[in-house]
Amino acid sequence: MTVAEEPTPAVPDSAADAAGPDESEEPIKQRKNGLYPGVSDELAENMKGGWADTELRDLEPIPQAAETAARRAALSARFPGERLVIPAGNLKTRSNDTEYAFRASVEYAYLTGNQTEDGVLVLEPKEEGHEATIYLLPRSDRENGEFWLDGQGELWVGRRHSLTEAETLYGIPASDVRELAGALREATGPVRVVRGYDAGIEAALTDKVTAERDEELRVFLSEARLVKDDFEVGELQKAVDSTVRGFEDVVKVLDKAEATSERYIEGTFFLRARVEGNDVGYGTIAAAGPHACTLHWVRNDGAVRAGELLLLDAGVETHTYYTADVTRTLPINGRFSDLQRKIYDAVYEAQEAGIAAVKPGAKYRDFHDAAQRVLAEKLVEWGLVEGPVERVLELGLQRRWTLHGTGHMLGMDVHDCAAARVEAYVDGVLEPGMCLTVEPGLYFQADDLTVPEEYRGIGVRIEDDLLVTEDGNRNLSAALPRRSDEVEAWMAALKG
Repeated sequence: MTVAEEPTPAVPDSAADAAGPDESEEPIKQRKNGLYPGVSDELAENMKGGWADTELRDLEPIPQAAETAARRAALSARFPGERLVIPAGNLKTRSNDTEYAFRASVEYAYLTGNQTEDGVLVLEPKEEGHEATIYLLPRSDRENGEFWLDGQGELWVGRRHSLTEAETLYGIPASDVRELAGALREATGPVRVVRGYDAGIEAALTDKVTAERDEELRVFLSEARLVKDDFEVGELQKAVDSTVRGFEDVVKVLDKAEATSERYIEGTFFLRARVEGNDVGYGTIAAAGPHACTLHWVRNDGAVRAGELLLLDAGVETHTYYTADVTRTLPINGRFSDLQRKIYDAVYEAQEAGIAAVKPGAKYRDFHDAAQRVLAEKLVEWGLVEGPVERVLELGLQRRWTLHGTGHMLGMDVHDCAAARVEAYVDGVLEPGMCLTVEPGLYFQADDLTVPEEYRGIGVRIEDDLLVTEDGNRNLSAALPRRSDEVEAWMAALKG
């Protein structure tokens, strides 16, 4: 890749005007090993002009503009009379002068629909409610050379929307974010900020906020996402549909994965995610053979061998940040062995029990308890743990082989609503519009001497994304077969 020769532009005219007589303009900071010694006055002048007007004047509001406005209204109603500050976050350095791909904070994206770095949403209290302003970087300055000299300038990383364009897209008045920190330092009255995303904004508010009050803001925004609106449900279905196609892609190339490694599976799914969505929603777990027993196996550098199982846990993230989270455990050669089928069918039966328990008015914990009971019964039946089942469940003895909870909320984060209060989430009650995963598993570690040798190294998880409806639930990922015989038939059809 190429490198910016002068990563820091000359000082803007406004800053130069404010400088002393001997400081009319700071020199451009040179890259230590840049190939150009500097910028001549003639080149600098030449680069200022001769550019077409590219302002976009036919933009329409983003599809979720009505929903983001409703979300801001709910936030305003919860914290009357207080200034609320929600940052998008900043770029993070990966190494030297390269950055990680930017992903705006969920809180910011949820309330605005905007996804650009350095953005900040501010809700200013009024007599009634709040006035929202979205603070963004305006388009790169062509007068001071930023657009072609700065490493984040327009000719290096692409065009930003103008503030006028942003107002049309997001339905929120827009201002220059470079002026915000100074304004916040002078602000009076109660303030809350979502922490952990923008150190500069937090520093400007350091004497005005408290950790306890800021946590209340974060918790509210997490709980607000527990029940999805229609736009969110549509995005989740879109994410799941792309994920289904990604799983089909993988099955079609399992022979190539056998010739290479789990990385081929990861890369195959990633292609689908990038073509149809924004990215993967989390690190793809392409766990073959005994790696299936490692819950978050994301190294994906192991062998793919016929006769073993592949546990693929993956999800496409849409352009609006909603992610699927689906797992299938597949026989690499297309057919389960007798023992693999026995273990797989036990997990399937547990998942069926868990899915049946997902309905409005049910306790959130019910689907977990239902699935765990089935798995405990199987472990006792197989002689792997001493019963009775009630004793096993009371002492949690099944957890040696089941390990994790049976599901979690799903949305803009793969483990969505994580900051919600326990009483509103794990100890809460299911409502229509909630979206969660149901994902029981059995994992027999390769070094587990408490089970027969033939069990060791077998891991099975089946995971689907469930929407709670008025009369029960809808399996968003039902297009992917789950029953063992259906999985085999599906794989055979895809392989031709």
